[in-house]
Amino acid sequence: MKVINIAKEFSAYPVGRFYTDGPDSGERFREEFLAPAMKDGGLVRVELGGTEGYGSSFLEEAFGGVVRKFNLSEADVATRLELVADDDPVDQSYLTETLEYIANACRDNKRK
Repeated sequence: MKVINIAKEFSAYPVGRFYTDGPDSGERFREEFLAPAMKDGGLVRVELGGTEGYGSSFLEEAFGGVVRKFNLSEADVATRLELVADDDPVDQSYLTETLEYIANACRDNKRK
């Protein structure tokens, strides 16, 4: 299993959707961290805790985007991606939001 701690390995301030939004964008995280970790098909654990917060565009682009990139189903996500958040209510809300983006992207993939 590969582990990515966003705060320690990427940024304490993950915001923005695209590369053009800055160095802490969801597109950069997806393309340079998450997608390479997921390429071999094994489980990737992403630790969400420890940041100063998340922009919703970051979460949607990083996680919804990786689902679209690899054309993942909900069953695929369950075996390939594990998201972990601290017990803090704010971190739990980011986890819930991220899971919604993933579910929406999976539904979009079904329609293709």
